[in-house]
Amino acid sequence: MTATAVKLEKSQAEKALNAQAALLNEVTKRLAQKNSDNGKVSVSKMDKTQHVFYQLAWMTAQQRVAENFIVYAWDASKGTGELEQKMALTFAAETVSNIRSELAARPAEYELTYQELFSKLFSDEINSFVEAASKMENYEAIVDKIVDLGHFGAYGLSEDHENFRGIFKDFAENVVVPHAEHVHRHDDLIPQEIINGLKDMGCFGLCIPEQFGGIQPDDRPDNISMLVVTEELSRGSLGAAGSLITRPEIMSKALLKGGTEEQKNKWLPLLASGEKFAGIMVTEPNYGSDVAGVSVTAKEVEGGFVINGVKTWCTFAGYANLLLILCRTEADPSLKHRGLSILLAEKPSFDGHEFSYKQEGGGSIQGKAIGTIGYRGMHSYEVSFEDYFVPKENLLGGDAGRGKGFYFQMEGFAGGRIQTAARANGVMQAALEAALRYSQERKVFAKPIYDYTLTKFKIAKMAMIVQATRQYTNYVATLLDDHKGQMEATLVKLYASKIAEWVTREAMQIHGGMGYAEEYPVSRYFVDARVFSIFEGAEEVMALRVVAKDLLDQALAS
Repeated sequence: MTATAVKLEKSQAEKALNAQAALLNEVTKRLAQKNSDNGKVSVSKMDKTQHVFYQLAWMTAQQRVAENFIVYAWDASKGTGELEQKMALTFAAETVSNIRSELAARPAEYELTYQELFSKLFSDEINSFVEAASKMENYEAIVDKIVDLGHFGAYGLSEDHENFRGIFKDFAENVVVPHAEHVHRHDDLIPQEIINGLKDMGCFGLCIPEQFGGIQPDDRPDNISMLVVTEELSRGSLGAAGSLITRPEIMSKALLKGGTEEQKNKWLPLLASGEKFAGIMVTEPNYGSDVAGVSVTAKEVEGGFVINGVKTWCTFAGYANLLLILCRTEADPSLKHRGLSILLAEKPSFDGHEFSYKQEGGGSIQGKAIGTIGYRGMHSYEVSFEDYFVPKENLLGGDAGRGKGFYFQMEGFAGGRIQTAARANGVMQAALEAALRYSQERKVFAKPIYDYTLTKFKIAKMAMIVQATRQYTNYVATLLDDHKGQMEATLVKLYASKIAEWVTREAMQIHGGMGYAEEYPVSRYFVDARVFSIFEGAEEVMALRVVAKDLLDQALAS
């Protein structure tokens, strides 16, 4: 029997979230004042209480996801209704509960007193809303509604984007899924059937304007299409499909941001057609998310540059035949990130877990795949360069682009980070579907585990998280379309990456012992999800150096 949910109103959630937003803004202003020098944010001061700024970033992410969820749930153009509204209200209550609990644990560290915290966030009105929205019958009503409707909530896409999603959903289920477990268990290469299929569908030109051979309109960016494709492919397999368009996405955006017209006209059509497969080389053994510490050198010689040094975590570097390499072209160490440039280097495409190539002039490149617990198929390599020659015409931006590689790379990273959120959404969606399906099939003590309230609680919470994260990801895409939202792209990457671990963990737990076996793909979802908080910018660096710092910068400027 379906439980009767407590009657809740949108206005209650809005009042609670607005009160919380106001307090978070006040906290941010006070922290900005305390951690600044001469009107500028001091990173060295922030580093003395990193846990505070990590939590500030995390709380802000939760807050904005919840606020956007409410907007989406009552937007008739999104096709939403009772299910989405129930989820948004309960999600809002969870968000208020989580954030005020963190603030209450250490108010002084957030420059608050208990008196103002309780007067603003623990009023009778807010307490009543949180208690009512958190009742178990709401979770039961949500999950039973999901079963009745046969879906987890409206995607809220335009007709064109929904049709697009259907095409790639079919491709993922019919082409990707049959290979997914084999690729994962045997650490195998991505089957050519998947690569060729995506080539034929124009998948590698999603972020490339039509004038350069892509499928993005010339007059406007369309990040939603990229997110839709990424999510559906990741639902099929993260390593065998979901990340295939990330590298051309990053390279294309760097080219569009900083490339000369000649470079755009040469490389973008080759990327769009899949004739050139991109590899991105930024991280080094001693420098991960600290991009400004890059030490791989590119020394100018007659006709170009020679590259020396080691890059690591270079995904798809074996198969790729066009590499974007962030390297140090300026010898002066005081220049830091202003001494970096981007070179586009060609190499042959290799199968296997190792490769080696020697140029006619004597330069060489070698790579070896790094063994990983998940995210298998594309393989991530450690790659060493020895006097590897790159012609001067492949310096991104030409002479004017010298020393600007860091900024060109940041343009690509914003796209890569929101795409990581979409990848997380896809893996979470697959885990959610698997959990619901198994809970209805598996019987314990003579009834399906779906009928137990704890199972319903978990599935309802998972469904709320996936839908809330998806909708905020799509919202940030609209910001990027307007050439805004760089920080928000990092914010949603931070949120989706971390929460994906909980969702896939609970899906695995619902499977019990079989969740730990390779017989069911849910174990793959769990180990794949673990990578999200590490690649495309480590969680801690994203929280501290990007999100929290940007929030403090904004507070000082206001």
